[in-house]
Amino acid sequence: MIEKDRLDYLNKISEGIIGAAIDVHKFLGPGLLESVYEICLIEELEQRGLKVQQQVRLPLYYKGHLTKKFFVIDLLVEDEIVVELKSVNWMPAVCEHQLMTYLKLTKKNLGLLINFNVPRLVDGIVRKING
Repeated sequence: MIEKDRLDYLNKISEGIIGAAIDVHKFLGPGLLESVYEICLIEELEQRGLKVQQQVRLPLYYKGHLTKKFFVIDLLVEDEIVVELKSVNWMPAVCEHQLMTYLKLTKKNLGLLINFNVPRLVDGIVRKING
């Protein structure tokens, strides 16, 4: 269970991320490549004073041994919230599973899955809590 103060802090950051994503979506609209939304969202988040890491590599361990495979998180905001970006017509369940895997591997509590290829961005946002 996440403590209330910690959850309030995470909620404040996630509200900033969602607001930034909405601004990007309003400006660009749906239908562009994920990489376009990613670079614009980074710009928007940094303008709001948030620290953003892009394309964060997570090593894959198998039975305690490091493999040559890495998972890659689209964005890590304030070293707290995992953000996975999509620009797809239909969001398969595997995208949510991917986000949960990243949350577990990073031991982070909150993740956002944002699909920019929707008419209203609020309909393309999935929020997941780990713990």
